[in-house]
Amino acid sequence: MRSVTDLIFRRRAGQLTATLARVLGIEQLELVEDVVQDAFIRALRVWPTAGIPSNPTAWLLTVAKHRAIDVVRREGRWREKHQEIESAILPAPPDQHAPRIYFTDEIDDDELRLIFATCHPALSRDSQVALTLKTAGGFGTTEIARAFLTSPTTIAQRLVRAKRNLRDAGVVLEIPTGDALQERLAPVLEVLYLMFNEGYSATAGEDLIRGELCAEAIRLVERLAAHPRTGSPTVHALASLFLFQAARLPARTSAGGDLLPLDEQNRSLWNRQTIRRALEHQQRSAGGNVVTPYHLQAEIASCHTLAPRFVDTPWKRILDCYDQLLLIDHSPVVALNRAVAAAHVEGPNAGLRLVGQLKQEPTLQSYHPLYAVEAELMWRAGNASAALRAVNTALNLVSSHPVRRYLEERKRLYSRAPTHSEEAGP
Repeated sequence: MRSVTDLIFRRRAGQLTATLARVLGIEQLELVEDVVQDAFIRALRVWPTAGIPSNPTAWLLTVAKHRAIDVVRREGRWREKHQEIESAILPAPPDQHAPRIYFTDEIDDDELRLIFATCHPALSRDSQVALTLKTAGGFGTTEIARAFLTSPTTIAQRLVRAKRNLRDAGVVLEIPTGDALQERLAPVLEVLYLMFNEGYSATAGEDLIRGELCAEAIRLVERLAAHPRTGSPTVHALASLFLFQAARLPARTSAGGDLLPLDEQNRSLWNRQTIRRALEHQQRSAGGNVVTPYHLQAEIASCHTLAPRFVDTPWKRILDCYDQLLLIDHSPVVALNRAVAAAHVEGPNAGLRLVGQLKQEPTLQSYHPLYAVEAELMWRAGNASAALRAVNTALNLVSSHPVRRYLEERKRLYSRAPTHSEEAGP
């Protein structure tokens, strides 16, 4: 029961928060978070005996609304807010074919409005993104910490400071309009990027893919792409990246939910309609005169997705893109991905040299993909004993059950190979 409630919370917390924030006012964000949390606590108490309601989201919204009514009654704002709260409803499910109507200076989507509001310029970029993921995305501190390659304690402290800084500065969290939309666009895109990444490869839990997060990130970025104030080439590039990645989701796991790497995926299952949408956004992203990290990542994703077979993957083009990307984004994760591409172009030892350098990066010390990559490259270089050591380190760090099962399968493969004492050197 707890796992089901957690799943519903992950899927609906941001939507509930956005809906009530619209009704109560964005300045009441802490109250909104409290009543949404209260609704889920009550669900944990009631559902085990009464059963999960047929419409759990509506049940949660009703409980949160009643709690909010109690609060505003005590605070003397009953007449002002009662009718609005009573009439609050969740947004209807998105209809891909429905006409989209926008005001020139406004964002009309509850969740986007909340995301723009919490990406307030009074906060640092990291604080903007962390606060927004927590409030609008329903992310826990552990998930946010993994996204930032830091500890949950650090994120918890960052969230407390962000709210305190806003309060001490007397900042009102309002929905920006006009040029302010453009000014806040960069952190908003970063939030959507991290939201999609968590959906594409969940950092913990039973499922590798959290499809609802991917779908929501795509829905929101396409709404931004269609808006006259925010539909820039950069936004189209991000939409293209999401869609190229999402097209491969149907083949990314086996029938049992196990991870399938690119070379084992059935490419006939890749969604051709999604690929066409990705290509349309990619074409529109070329309209500017600036190449952003999203442009380069979309190009890399297109190289993987448009290759008819794994052996046809244009690894040299991918490596060139990573070279350009590192000039813009010095992230060690980007450098790790570049090491993988270099191994495909120049051989496993070339990749191992780069991985060896990255093992000195403090932010990657607890990053299991670093050791998983090292294990695979050691295996390809013929050093099964070193591959075993590296995969054991990765297994000690991984939190995702499907990734754990995949690494355990790789460990069994490495264990069956003859071992030797000499390490595959750089």
